[in-house]
Amino acid sequence: MNASQTFHAFSGLDLLSSAVVLVDAKLIIRHVNPAAENLFAVSSRQLLGHPLQRLVGDPPELSAALENALKNNWSYTGHNILIKPTPETQLHVDCTVTPVEGGSARLLLEVRPIDQQLKAAREEQLAQQQQANRELVRNLAHEIKNPLGGIRGSAQLLERELSSEPLKEYTQVIIDEADRLQDLMQRLLSSHRVMQPAQVNIHEILERVRRLIHAEYHDVAVRRDYDTSLPDMTGDREQLIQAILNISRNAAQAMQGHGEIIFRTRAARQVTLAKKHHHLALELQVIDNGPGVAEEIRDKIFYPLVSGRENGSGLGLTIAQSFVQQHGGTIEVNSRPGRTCFSLMLPLARKKKEEA
Repeated sequence: MNASQTFHAFSGLDLLSSAVVLVDAKLIIRHVNPAAENLFAVSSRQLLGHPLQRLVGDPPELSAALENALKNNWSYTGHNILIKPTPETQLHVDCTVTPVEGGSARLLLEVRPIDQQLKAAREEQLAQQQQANRELVRNLAHEIKNPLGGIRGSAQLLERELSSEPLKEYTQVIIDEADRLQDLMQRLLSSHRVMQPAQVNIHEILERVRRLIHAEYHDVAVRRDYDTSLPDMTGDREQLIQAILNISRNAAQAMQGHGEIIFRTRAARQVTLAKKHHHLALELQVIDNGPGVAEEIRDKIFYPLVSGRENGSGLGLTIAQSFVQQHGGTIEVNSRPGRTCFSLMLPLARKKKEEA
């Protein structure tokens, strides 16, 4: 059976929604169905006659499975295999290898991407962890805030009784530090305030944040890359301003007041956020060209009191995440030296005439 006959023998594979690749005994690609072309973003013409390694890289567990399948004629299913179609891209997949008989074809690989499943599981786990952290911090803030008032009041009373100015300086230190801690506690508790939703325009919010950043950091350029066709959304204007301002201010501080920030907005369709499917969502990216997030805190950057700066409070990004989650959205960060991108996904309600 020649290559044409092999193709006809397995032409039904082209109707499948899962990605399927046929290889011969030397692991040379003999057929790729349209779903596989779509998954790997490459046409079959570029793959036929080339080694499978060119398509999936060389993951050790898959290589061993292919060798065993050829040698012992048995099937294999691998879970959460990391494949790298190109040096710049990678996919997490489940892969089933099945021996077949059809011309030159010897193995059938069915590849199922699981990146969305992993992302959903990671988001759920992170949300639960952050909720637990916020509850702990909120309870601690309440416990600290009450005695602080007593300490401050006592220091004020003591100051009135003292006639020595040097001694009054000490009481003033107590009062100032109590005020600083009170402000810190208030910031911890502010992320739990009730939302006040209304129709808001995301670009008006971004312009407000842009003006605030310019006023505070004169040497930071804020560039706009807006999709002006985006509709208004339902949200708490003050919360959204504070969330984006915290992220932007964090970027400006990381760049030590010199660099560039980009505000980018795009529409995202058919997305799942917080276990809810949305036909339309807003993707907002805050991108800076600073030094990047330190690797040791990258996975904990949204945790309370975790900061990459020596004098940072570690609350800005925690509050930003809290506000985004209250809007039913998600926030992620991808960082490397020279480019850090905070991606916010927020649901957009469709207009009534579109739903009719």
